[in-house]
Amino acid sequence: MKVFGIAGYSGSGKTTLIERVLPRLMARGLSVAVVKHTHHDFDIDRPGKDSWRAREAGAAAVLLASDHRTALLTEHRDTPPTLDALLDLLPACDLVLVEGYKRSAIPKLEVHRAATGKPWLFPDDRSILAVASDCLPPTAFPRIDLDATDSLTDFIIDHAYSRPTA
Repeated sequence: MKVFGIAGYSGSGKTTLIERVLPRLMARGLSVAVVKHTHHDFDIDRPGKDSWRAREAGAAAVLLASDHRTALLTEHRDTPPTLDALLDLLPACDLVLVEGYKRSAIPKLEVHRAATGKPWLFPDDRSILAVASDCLPPTAFPRIDLDATDSLTDFIIDHAYSRPTA
């Protein structure tokens, strides 16, 4: 399983980029998973449902299963999981796109949009191999236009598969 990161500030277009390259990656025969980090608390469960009641009663994890999908709800009461621990939970696949986890030492593409007014990440992160942006970076650094979906797909494949798996 190869891992490749998509990093950037909120509103830069990370999810949109992933949404656009996923069909192209799958068209090339790759099975792809996505790990998305969020700083916001979230819950896909609903109060009163059996799974919610089990978690409220103290279950460390609840696995929801149907004929069409599964969801593992794990409580992290003490320490958030590492990216490696989360990757271990995924089913077998060819490639994992990791959205967020800006500080993880995985090969990454920075998504940068001028309108956000946020600083560039690449000067301080050696794991960032290029930027996908609607503007030129302030220094000579590899850049791919945000709208060049085929080029972005090629870049992800080339760099995810040219590095040894951690």
